[in-house]
Amino acid sequence: MSTLAEGRREPETSLENNSRDETSGSSSIEDSSKHESAACPENSEIKSSAVVKYSAVPPPTTYALLQEKTDLKLPPANWLRENSQLGAAGTTVLGSSSKSKPFSSFGMAYDFIDCIGDDVDVVSDSENIKKLLKIPYSKSHVSMAVHRVGRTLLLDDLDIQELFMRSSQTGDWTWLKDFYQRLMDQKWQRKKKSKEQWYQRAILSKFLYYSINGDGAAERVSDSLDEGEEENGAEEFNCSWPTAFTSSPCDEEEPDPSKQESVSMDSSFALGQVTSLPKEQNLPTLFNEGENSQGLRNDFVRNIMWTFEDIHMLVGSNMPIFGGGRYPAVSLRLRDDNKPINILTGIDYWLDNLMCNVPELVMCFHVNGIVQKYEMIKTEEIPHLENSTFSTRVVKDIAQNILSFLKSNCTKEGHTYWLFKASGSDIVKLYDLTTLCEEAEEEKCQNPFTLPVAVLLYKVAGNLMLKARQSRKHYGTVRTLLLNCVKLLDEERHPQIIASAHYMLSELFQLDEPLDDDEEESLRAGGSEDSYSDEDREEEEDLTEDNNDNGSFTNCSILQDDSKAVAVIRSVGELSVPEKYKSTHLIRPNCAFPVSQDKEERSRHVLSYVLKGLKAVDSSIKKESDLPAADPNTPIPLKYEDRSTNSACATEKGTSLLLERVGPLQDDQKHSTRSGMIPGSWQHRIKLQLFLKASKAYYVLSDAATNLLKYGRALRYIKLSLQCYDAYCSVSGLLHPHVLHFHCQCLSLCGDIQLMLAQNPNNRAAYQEEYSYQTKEDQELLHSLHRESSCQAFNMATDLAMDPEYQLFVSSKCYEAAHELHVSEVLKDYSSDQLDQVLKRLGNIRNELGVYYMNQAATMHTEMEVKKSVSEAEQNMWKKSFAFFEKGMKDFEAIGDSTNTALLLCNTGRLMRICAQAHSSVSADHGRGEFSPEESLYYNKAIDYYLRAMKVLSHRDSHPGVWDSVNWELSTTYFTLATLLQDYAPLSRKAQEQIEREVTKAMMMSLKYCDLQTESARQPLYQYRAATIHHRLASMYHSCFRNQVGGEHLRKQHRSLAELHYSKAVDLFLSLKDAPCELLRTLLERVAFAEFTMEGQTSSTAKLKSLTGALEIMSETLFAFQLIYKELLEVQTESTKGDKVESSESPDVSSGITSGFNLQEVMKLISVFEPSFSFLLLQVIKVMTTIKRKPSKKDEELLKTYKSVYSKLLRADKNADLLSRVQLYMELLQQMATRKEGQKTVTKET
Repeated sequence: MSTLAEGRREPETSLENNSRDETSGSSSIEDSSKHESAACPENSEIKSSAVVKYSAVPPPTTYALLQEKTDLKLPPANWLRENSQLGAAGTTVLGSSSKSKPFSSFGMAYDFIDCIGDDVDVVSDSENIKKLLKIPYSKSHVSMAVHRVGRTLLLDDLDIQELFMRSSQTGDWTWLKDFYQRLMDQKWQRKKKSKEQWYQRAILSKFLYYSINGDGAAERVSDSLDEGEEENGAEEFNCSWPTAFTSSPCDEEEPDPSKQESVSMDSSFALGQVTSLPKEQNLPTLFNEGENSQGLRNDFVRNIMWTFEDIHMLVGSNMPIFGGGRYPAVSLRLRDDNKPINILTGIDYWLDNLMCNVPELVMCFHVNGIVQKYEMIKTEEIPHLENSTFSTRVVKDIAQNILSFLKSNCTKEGHTYWLFKASGSDIVKLYDLTTLCEEAEEEKCQNPFTLPVAVLLYKVAGNLMLKARQSRKHYGTVRTLLLNCVKLLDEERHPQIIASAHYMLSELFQLDEPLDDDEEESLRAGGSEDSYSDEDREEEEDLTEDNNDNGSFTNCSILQDDSKAVAVIRSVGELSVPEKYKSTHLIRPNCAFPVSQDKEERSRHVLSYVLKGLKAVDSSIKKESDLPAADPNTPIPLKYEDRSTNSACATEKGTSLLLERVGPLQDDQKHSTRSGMIPGSWQHRIKLQLFLKASKAYYVLSDAATNLLKYGRALRYIKLSLQCYDAYCSVSGLLHPHVLHFHCQCLSLCGDIQLMLAQNPNNRAAYQEEYSYQTKEDQELLHSLHRESSCQAFNMATDLAMDPEYQLFVSSKCYEAAHELHVSEVLKDYSSDQLDQVLKRLGNIRNELGVYYMNQAATMHTEMEVKKSVSEAEQNMWKKSFAFFEKGMKDFEAIGDSTNTALLLCNTGRLMRICAQAHSSVSADHGRGEFSPEESLYYNKAIDYYLRAMKVLSHRDSHPGVWDSVNWELSTTYFTLATLLQDYAPLSRKAQEQIEREVTKAMMMSLKYCDLQTESARQPLYQYRAATIHHRLASMYHSCFRNQVGGEHLRKQHRSLAELHYSKAVDLFLSLKDAPCELLRTLLERVAFAEFTMEGQTSSTAKLKSLTGALEIMSETLFAFQLIYKELLEVQTESTKGDKVESSESPDVSSGITSGFNLQEVMKLISVFEPSFSFLLLQVIKVMTTIKRKPSKKDEELLKTYKSVYSKLLRADKNADLLSRVQLYMELLQQMATRKEGQKTVTKET
């Protein structure tokens, strides 16, 4: 506490009055605070307690009891010398002054800022408190300034004469002078103090010094010090005298004026006296510490938290306290034995002792300066003294009524209210000087309280900001305090406070935390402390004091019809009536904090306050920038440049500039900034905070726009955020870790946005429009930024390009820059989770780039007209893609992300397959050549990457989706390798047997990874592939068997394997129910295989067995024809709807493909089916007819069926449409199926 630097801080001690017996103790104030004084009798109606918040004097020492006949007119040897017992002002006093300083309450408020706004009802000098409580008893005038801060009222003496004397020199306050003269209906004049009063003050001063010294040594006052000089001396020093023990000889009379040292009211003078905010608030420091002046200093010897009944007051007191007697503390008073104590003096003594918790009063009586006697009086006995009897209950009622009256009518924070009662009048009026000042026509309407009030509002708001971080219920209060603070000040005169207040307003809006429901409700209600309940209205009332020695006025009459008063107490007698006035005003009824769950709205609030703060700072900078004056209403163009054709060198150059900007700056700036700011100045400190706050607000706006898929808008906001950061870097000599950490977040978000733009190329026109839009607020803020920086450092990262490759590249560079910062020494202490997030983003963008270049390579290969060899451009694409995949895998491996690592391995496997496809050989006739070694190499590399991916995942439970994807790709790769080996066998360099072994191995591996058990979307695909693999293997073994490959044992093996695989293929195709052509082809091949095995048979019985077996296989084609018939009906129905009748002789292949169904393929298979079916029927009829054994009845029926079927087949119309022919086949096959059992019987008998 800078204003109390020379004082001695003592522990806060509770001083509570009650009726317990007195106990002796040491004479220190700390000890006295531990004993209960008898300030109030037992079962007293008055409750009073005190806590010493601060004391600048040592513990009280025993007072010296002066000898009788001691002449107080003679000065003691120690007179006017410094003495700690009388406080810092004790050495310069000739007498006491009851005049309070104009800003005394503000000095206390600054020092005990925690108490202001909520805990305390009144802050004032003890003299002001006494003056107010004596209003019903005194004819003296009352003139006080009242200010409200939350629940707290600040009371200060308002010396009208002093203001008017200043107005004659400065021209200020002439409007108030005219108003006052109209109010009083007379001109005011000022009286000088009488010589009697100066005489009384002088002997009081000497008495106190005698009481400290106690040696009785006295010297005569020098003759050179005549009465006039004594009076002048008193006039010079009286304003610093401790005022709490004033003893006026004429309390019951109208007091005489005392001259006070003039206190400058200049705003800059007052501003310099306010101490800085605590540094832990993380708020801009407004004022230099250690600057002091009497204008706003807390000059009281002690500050006490006094609770009088239910009223809590922070009072300042200078009353000297001595030890001695039965109590640890007493107060000394000097009285003329010829003048009795009146009621005003009694109230004065009683209140002083209550406030300082002094249990006993020591009264020294004198006659013409000659000490007569001492008298000890208990504090609770003072109200019952002769000629000074008063009711303590009435004083309590007066206090409560005055507090209620002031709280009900002093409703506006920041306004200066004037509580006025003229001498001899019973009417008390309250005026709003701020409103009267605004209504005045003069230009120079200066209120000397404006700046102290504004600073106090600012400091209270700053103190509440600390509490607001634990509970947001204070936000409404803080916002109201700051808005009122800004409203009071002129931006040209006080830009510093205005800029800081606007920054604090921006701090109220939490940009990165969601609001809880309870907190949101409290914010909308303005906070629980922002309104009174019914009990609060009755309990919280104000308390101030009376002072007789303030300037007196001539007799005057008050105009009863004055309409300027805010409120009027018609008679001071009303104040003695219990609960005559009740506080009904709700504090800050409209101070609800504007809360919104919409982050964009909150960010806009922040930016509006930041802009106002920047304007205030810019207006205070004397040196104009060399930049040409920019019109804030003219949009600053956001240049667009299509960099798709730019060289890689230009891009790398931009990247290097970006990385240079994100590194920590090590050298402190020693020169002024671009706009002329001096580093370390208040403009510099506040502007840094405002730039950073604006950057964070734009970051939040960008993040919100990204969530709404408004990527053009998001890029514009992140550009503005990085421009604010660039300006911050331009004026900051060193980037702190938390700033760099926030910058990492900005770069990551910028990378996200560029990635989204690359992935959504179809909406580029809309994105361009969003990106180019600017609000007036954005333009003005950019104008302020350009005063400090060109804001071009991050253009490469935030430009809107039309080239997806460039956008992906920029995104990767943003992530790389963020990663470089995260792994730097500066941010090593920050959470590793955020580094993991950056690495995940980096791995993802590298995967995206790898996929992009991989697809580009595939497109090049597809569009190549003559595919003789792999082009260099294609190879470059492969290399880029592979490099990005490798880097991405390292990023994911670094954070232990096995799932994404497996995906990148899977993508690398796909790249290898694309490389294999590009190396396929071309034959002389430009057809597909043999399977090349390069193809085999890349397919095997692909298999290796897929197997690595499977190993990384370990098991399916780790991530079923990725596992199934890798499993499918691995099976596909094996199947493709086997198919190419089988269809384009490299017979020029490998033997047939070796190729067959490789094909078999690859097919079986593919079959191994066909997951037929797990139910998933891929299960039908797996079944189809497995059926196809079995079909291909059966065909291969069929071919080997037919071509007489190997010996007899091998041929038998081929035959059994062919039968096995045909059987499995048929079963799988039957289960699919949507592959009729494949099923029909497999069955026809199986029939052909049966026909081939029958060729070497000579026995009729063996032939018959083989033929019936072949016919049995042929009958299984019924299911395939049923599916084909169903598909044909659907095709016909669709053709009828479209009025298109297609000939079955010339079917449209493309239109006939539905669910794997191909009309051309059906026609081809039918052309094979019909002759094969006819041949089998003919052969079985011949064998059954020529067989030697006698046929059974069933054999005859079966033969009859075969003949009937064969006859119908022969008589069938060869020109019939496809649908009719399929229907015929179904009928014939169905007819054979009914005789199937009979055929089996014949076979068994045979």
